[in-house]
Amino acid sequence: MAEPLNVLVLMSDEHNPKFLGCAGHPYIETPHLDRLAAGGTRFSAAYTCSPICVPARAAFATGRYVHDIGFWDNGDPYDGSVPSWHHALRGAGHSAVSIGKLHFRGLPGDDHGWSQEILPMHVIDGIGDVKGLVRERIPVRKGGDKMAKLAGPGESTYTRYDQQIAGAACDWLARAATQPPGKPWVLFVSLVCPHFPLTAPERWYAHYHAMDLPAPKRYAPDGRPRHPFTDEYARVVDYDSHFHDAADVKRAVAGYSGLVSYMDEQVGRVLDALHASGQADRTVVLYTSDHGDNLGARGLWGKSTLYEESAGVPMILAGPGVPAGQVVDEPVSHVDCATTILQAAGAPRLDGAPGHDLADIARGGRPARPVLSEYHAIGSTAGATLLRRGPWKYCHYVDHRPQLFNLDDDPQELNDLAGDPRHAQDLQDCEAALRHWLDPELVDQRAKKRQRELLDHFGGREAALGRGDLGFTPAPGTNASFD
Repeated sequence: MAEPLNVLVLMSDEHNPKFLGCAGHPYIETPHLDRLAAGGTRFSAAYTCSPICVPARAAFATGRYVHDIGFWDNGDPYDGSVPSWHHALRGAGHSAVSIGKLHFRGLPGDDHGWSQEILPMHVIDGIGDVKGLVRERIPVRKGGDKMAKLAGPGESTYTRYDQQIAGAACDWLARAATQPPGKPWVLFVSLVCPHFPLTAPERWYAHYHAMDLPAPKRYAPDGRPRHPFTDEYARVVDYDSHFHDAADVKRAVAGYSGLVSYMDEQVGRVLDALHASGQADRTVVLYTSDHGDNLGARGLWGKSTLYEESAGVPMILAGPGVPAGQVVDEPVSHVDCATTILQAAGAPRLDGAPGHDLADIARGGRPARPVLSEYHAIGSTAGATLLRRGPWKYCHYVDHRPQLFNLDDDPQELNDLAGDPRHAQDLQDCEAALRHWLDPELVDQRAKKRQRELLDHFGGREAALGRGDLGFTPAPGTNASFD
């Protein structure tokens, strides 16, 4: 067995995996993440377990899929009741510390497994977005104008919060270097950018706004693919209706791009602090994001879809024993992260966790576990599940027709092959492979049963719909009242 190592986990929020210099983006600047990838392995086909914050983070914490743990949506946050890799590390005598956004329930008495939580952001009042529990006759969400209205230059509570997070992480790493030798530590540094509001620091916003930025993919209304799942999401979460012209869209793209580069700067600060502390040669570094962002592609904004921009995530692993300068195309999942972290630190793996060690995959391992992403949340009337199987990406919708893409031939997902008779067998094989791991209809029923119970607990449909509007969780110490 390899010598146990420290682990530094870096997570951003809503980072579209295509917006990364080392992934070949034509103009985005991410020099610090590019440097990390050059010294390690980048996984080009990595997926969140759910393309929305709260269930994505619950699955990341537990190393198990959403249908397995039952934290379905943004109104059902992780409460520590299912063992996490943080619990496993602390139980084995390791220091497991979080700095920054967690988006757990965070009520008094909740034990999320950490040795210490520094500057934590949890869901509002331990409740979160109860409006998302409504899964039938869903009205248009209020507040959809914020995406366009807040796009532009400036500072937000999120950019300031990320500065605090990075500063606290740098201080923690410096202190850790002075501690007596012991079991390896694990530090989880969780930034909020590039999550909207799309308000980017002036220097980065101006840098990108001065460019001749291309329009988002298939943004023109007559070029957008139509599917009832995304049509319903776009109706309920009506971000795009508030973009009135090309100038509005450019502001949003420049703002998001600026936030990506700003986030990369904070990552660079933390990586520099790790090297300055003298601990880099015995530390594994893992970078990812909780999910991606559509950023106008196909007229969609935010997350909540199964397209690569939303369900895909960046994933980079670097450190001792990890091949350098390598890109791995084997599909991987956030469930693999828990196994990777525990393996690197020399702690026991979690019972029931299907994940595989990313370091082993980087060295050529090919795991048998599935790569899945599920959605049971805002703007959906029924469950949606993505299965990645070799080049095939199969999207199963309980109440709608499926989608099928061959990502080797069509990495931009321009050609849905589900209705092509020549691929009827491929479609059938993918559905059979998905049903080998779960029953989508049964999972949908379980999710809705839990959501009905929570709705009743919070006063019913009308009480839930009357709470707040569509926004974002306030940073610690601020008085914003967004969901």
